[in-house]
Parts: sequence; C-alpha cells; structure tokens
Amino acid sequence: MAQDFVLGEFEQMLLLAVLQLGEGAYGPSMARYLEDRVGRSVSRGALYATLARLEQKGFVEWLIEGADEDRGGHRKRRFSLTMAGISALRTYRSALMRLWSGLEGTLEEAGP
Repeated sequence: MAQDFVLGEFEQMLLLAVLQLGEGAYGPSMARYLEDRVGRSVSRGALYATLARLEQKGFVEWLIEGADEDRGGHRKRRFSLTMAGISALRTYRSALMRLWSGLEGTLEEAGP
C-alpha cells in the first residue's frame, strides 16, 4: 500500500472525533469526546496544532460560526472532514484490520 501521507495516532483520533461529532465538531467538544471515549486528556495547544496540521494535509476544513453569549461573544470554528480525510481514515482502517486479522483471541489468551 503506497501512501504519500502518514497519520499519527492522535491525528487518527481527531479525525474520528470530527466524524463522530458531525455538526458538533468544535475544539472543546473534540477534547471532551476524546477524554470521555478513550481517557486521553488533550491540551488546547496540542489539539489546535494537530488540527492545523490536518488542515495542511487537506484532511479537515473549518468554518467560522457566529458569536454566542455562552462564549462571551466569541466566534467558534466548526471542523469537518474532507473527502481526503475520509479516504485517509478508510486506508488506515483497512490496513489495521489486515494487521489484526487472525489475532482475535491471541491477546486474550496471552494473559494480563
């Protein structure tokens, strides 16, 4: 499988969070989602640096939404996946599924 890109673990998690959250894919909601779902605490700096990198790779895009009172009048960015981002996730999922194939019981049998 030839690829022109590499996705790190955190990049994959963020792409999946954006996909799962859909219309609710804002920075703070993604951080909460990852903490709730995988127990990973996410700093604001790491979150936005990674989202910027994913945007440079063409995997996410964002739009500015209007200000609201809950945010003290600040506007917020809503993120979404591009077709390239969806394709990257499909590629990585397929590769991981091939690697996991045949190992379904092996890790359980190996003990703690």
